[in-house]
Amino acid sequence: MTGRIGVAAIAAALWMGGTLAAQERAIQFPDVPGYYTLSVDLHTHSVFSDGLVWPDIRIDEARRDGLDLIAVTEHLEYQPHEDDIPHPDRNRSFELATGHVERQESDLLVVNGAEITRDMPPGHVNAVFLSDANALLADDAMEAFRAADLQAAFVFWNHPAWTSQRPDGVARLTEMHRELIRGGLLHGIEVANGAGYTAEALQIALDLNLTILGVSDIHGLIDWDYDVHDGGHRTVTLVLARERTADAVREALMARRTIAWFNNLLIGREDALRPLLETSLTVSGAVLRGESEVVGVTLSNRSDAAFQLRSVSAHRFAEHSTVVRVPPHGQVVLGVTGETRPAFDLEFDVLNAVTAPDTHPSLRLRVEVDGR
Repeated sequence: MTGRIGVAAIAAALWMGGTLAAQERAIQFPDVPGYYTLSVDLHTHSVFSDGLVWPDIRIDEARRDGLDLIAVTEHLEYQPHEDDIPHPDRNRSFELATGHVERQESDLLVVNGAEITRDMPPGHVNAVFLSDANALLADDAMEAFRAADLQAAFVFWNHPAWTSQRPDGVARLTEMHRELIRGGLLHGIEVANGAGYTAEALQIALDLNLTILGVSDIHGLIDWDYDVHDGGHRTVTLVLARERTADAVREALMARRTIAWFNNLLIGREDALRPLLETSLTVSGAVLRGESEVVGVTLSNRSDAAFQLRSVSAHRFAEHSTVVRVPPHGQVVLGVTGETRPAFDLEFDVLNAVTAPDTHPSLRLRVEVDGR
């Protein structure tokens, strides 16, 4: 009996440890006024194209990372495992993934997609929210885009600075891309793919009103490609959605309410990024230190991002330089010197966020001193 109790206790401890580990690595950002902040990965691969794992593993990883939605996006034309896993149905990976979710009774949202895999132009392009990936198998690339459009797919340009197609590593539009955008057949662009970020892609998104995206493009294991257990995270898109449904995510993507999160860098338009910053970073306390003119101001962070803030106001801090780090889901106390007013503003540039190439958003925080 004692032995059985011991085994049960060990099993329970292991289960709890695994549960806690999954909770600790889950991507968490606060909701913003009017919207849920959902974490989404729209570019993934399994052995049903050129990935290294079964679709079930992709689902398990997504659940461990706390994703709200994942897209299954196997290459249409590129099938290096076809001798070992022949499958004429390009929807099969999605079917296996959704079956795994259903067996687990998980609330993870899974959507069908495909990667149109062509030479440049157009290069590689993902279409997601598909009803039938097989319909995109066409000799002519434009026919594939039209087939995606008939299914009301959300379509975006993958890794536009990929050196296999852009040897100089610089994203540039072609006339074909411009034609696709003019025709409403291309809606977004990856500004961050896996371990790479391209400022030129961000500028293209801003210039041509494309949705800003960050994706893992995972082929191996998430834990191989990202240092998750030492503070790293998979590249994702944060989507500001009205509901936690696939339809609401699609609507938000088409409306360009997105922020890419890559290597602790938040990348987005001002109107999407600012509400997230203002909800994530707040003043949670301000107390005068004794009879001095030093105010202890507590900044709190409700997000997974480690914020790097650079003061751009005239204030100085007793224990910090003008650059301050606010840890994920943590706090930092600033000793604001020479401040005698009952209320004042602190202003920072957010260095781990960009709204355009080399452009950091500013954040103004109102401080009200207790008892003054």
